Amino acid sequence: MTIEAKTPDEYLEKLPKERKEVISKLRETVKNNLPKGFEECINYKMLGYVVPHSIYPNGYHCDPKLPLPFINIASQKNFVALYHMGIYANPELLDWFVVEYPKHVSTKLDMGKSCIRFKNINTIPYELIAALCQKMTPQEWVALYEKNTKKS
Repeated sequence: MTIEAKTPDEYLEKLPKERKEVISKLRETVKNNLPKGFEECINYKMLGYVVPHSIYPNGYHCDPKLPLPFINIASQKNFVALYHMGIYANPELLDWFVVEYPKHVSTKLDMGKSCIRFKNINTIPYELIAALCQKMTPQEWVALYEKNTKKS
């Protein structure tokens, strides 16, 4: 499900009612818990939380004109998705999340490399997402990103 929007508010306006409430709550959870320095935008046709060029001028290596992505939220056809690049890049953070998840939700964790899929929108663990958002600053994300992308 691709949503054409230029701003986060426009993205939300275009969502179906049941998704709008959930995505809005997820958005607020992320915004209220990310460390200072990340910026909200539309990134890859999703709500995006990025390290802006003012902090990391090099931008994203795949397209340096883009800021460095960190978290994205999307309303997909059959689920709500939270993409967290830190989980993909940091095995310790992934392990923490996998251990914590069943303490918050009785359903099985459904995730890919950076994508956490919520098929049941009534069981999104907002408190866990809040804690996840607090675990990495923009500077820590840049350092980890550079460590993982720079050739030795």
